[in-house]
Amino acid sequence: MLLQDADARADAHDPRRLLMERSVAGRTAVTLPASDVPAQPLPDAALLRDDLELPEVTEGEVVRYFTRLSQLNFSVDTNFYPLGSCTMKYNPKLNEAMAALPGFANLHPGQPESQAQGALELMHGLQAYLCEITGMSAAGLTPLAGAHGELTGILMIKACLESRGEGARRKILIPDTAHGTNPASAAMGGFDVVSVPSDANGNIDLEAVRREADETLAGVMFTQPTTLGLFDVNAAEMCRIAHEAGGLVYADGANMNALLGRVKLGALGFDVVHLNLHKTFTTPHGGGGPGAGPVCANDTLAPFLPAPVVERRGDAYALADPPQTIGRVGGWQGNFGVLARAYTYIRLMGAEGLRAAADNAVLNANYLRARLRDLFVLEPDRGVMHEVVFSARKRRGARAIDVSKRLLDYGFHAPTMYFPLVVAEALMIEPTETESKETLDAFVEAMERIDAEAAQDEHFLHGAPYHTPVSRLDEAAAARRPELRWRPAAST
Repeated sequence: MLLQDADARADAHDPRRLLMERSVAGRTAVTLPASDVPAQPLPDAALLRDDLELPEVTEGEVVRYFTRLSQLNFSVDTNFYPLGSCTMKYNPKLNEAMAALPGFANLHPGQPESQAQGALELMHGLQAYLCEITGMSAAGLTPLAGAHGELTGILMIKACLESRGEGARRKILIPDTAHGTNPASAAMGGFDVVSVPSDANGNIDLEAVRREADETLAGVMFTQPTTLGLFDVNAAEMCRIAHEAGGLVYADGANMNALLGRVKLGALGFDVVHLNLHKTFTTPHGGGGPGAGPVCANDTLAPFLPAPVVERRGDAYALADPPQTIGRVGGWQGNFGVLARAYTYIRLMGAEGLRAAADNAVLNANYLRARLRDLFVLEPDRGVMHEVVFSARKRRGARAIDVSKRLLDYGFHAPTMYFPLVVAEALMIEPTETESKETLDAFVEAMERIDAEAAQDEHFLHGAPYHTPVSRLDEAAAARRPELRWRPAAST
């Protein structure tokens, strides 16, 4: 009986039980003071309802409920988070402290420029740093995310072509390994998307580029390093071919974490690049934000940058519109909190520190490649940059989703699955530079155990995870038919 009572008490505090299910009539979490304003008449009765069920719980219950929920979450501060192409690295807390300084956090973007000189100086300095890092001439900080930066770059290319009287160029080439947002951004910009295959070594197929490089070519969208985690050695030649045909080349800089201090995309021939500040330059992200996707452009496209940019005029800083700007792509001056964090990170690291970060990111990815290459298929089998993409098809019973779900039982977040699409049963793993060898070894050990489990029983992994609060959900139904409100259980 005592054990049953203990089980009942434990069940009462199960974090899966919603606050509504913990409700006890008469309990309250707040005591409101007497109103100090006159009572007002209620709205029309048709706008009111009396069937809104709210939980009656104590303050302690509320705190424990949400604290337990937070403890169930995976986060970079608590777990290894190897999501490929997401660069989920540790974010220095100094960045947070600097972004929270009262002079930044309490500044309104509509204040006069004379009252925002510190913020404008920071933005001007960040523009210069990003140009130096990418090898570009000018930068615009206003795009609010990576995909937003992609669309901005595409609109800049469109405006440039139209200014030349070449608006009829409608074709954008995109490699088959591209992020899914690339073709979406090109299509939103009004262009026709043509997919270009990769060769046997994972590089863009130059012959395919040459076949498409005609008078209809507007440009190419290209990720360097690629989503296969490879440095595409054909990138410079691809840029040359596109330029000879009259096109322009956009670089998806989502994987810039591998190139810091080592490669300048402008030197390879790219005309415009976006950077994910929340990834490469450390802002906590995921779940939809926050983010920033500034664009950096060469002399050809710099006049078309989005407004505003920051200029120095004598001893002061001011907002300005580039001469042929595509206009505003978002509100105000961008996501300033993310800009402040990125500026802090760059100043904290310095040139040598940024180069070391890239070196260690590449080292960690290649370490995992070497440790896991006998367990999973690796095609093409060559040195990688920031991430490594395996195929889980080597062993029966070990699909990508099964391996990923079982990793949750071992305390690791799942890697990116089924992307890029050119790899069957893909597992895309990005360790970043902030993970220690001990963490990577523990991850490898977990992967080895999972492989052994699949070898012993090919059906075992299909039921994973076994030790999480909930096991496998119908993920398609959760996305298409989400249940967003609590409903009481049917009475028996």
